[in-house]
Amino acid sequence: MKTSRRARLRLRHYGRMHKAGGLNLVSLMDIFTILVFFLMVNSSDVKVMQNTADVPLPTSTAEKDAIENLTVQVSGQSILVQGREVARLDGIEATDTHIAGLSEELAYRRSWWSEVPDQGLEVTIMAGKDTDYRLLRKIMQICVDEQFRQVRLAVETEVRSG
Repeated sequence: MKTSRRARLRLRHYGRMHKAGGLNLVSLMDIFTILVFFLMVNSSDVKVMQNTADVPLPTSTAEKDAIENLTVQVSGQSILVQGREVARLDGIEATDTHIAGLSEELAYRRSWWSEVPDQGLEVTIMAGKDTDYRLLRKIMQICVDEQFRQVRLAVETEVRSG
């Protein structure tokens, strides 16, 4: 059976018009590339420290941004280093000048550096505003004894409209 030329052209035209369309990925990749660069540039403006709701920090009007470094946190009945519990407050006597778990963890963290700078290593202590000062002083002394001499206290900064 012979088909006419006109029928073949009509069949070819129908096949082209009803073919499944392809997805143009070039435009989609361009959009995602721009989005990635936009997010990378704008994500570095804010410094956020790991905080839990059970540590109400004192407020401050400091102008400097927070610096990310080793964090010692007093939370509830625990002392945490980078989120890992190293000591319990109920196991610390008032006359103790040494907190064993904290001292061991800081010594372990100090061993990561081949050479400790002259000014010491950096540490941020995050404790609630109602934390006993004697406990805070013990923690700071242990940090200094373990070569973490650049001690910072975490505070909650007030947002000022400028």
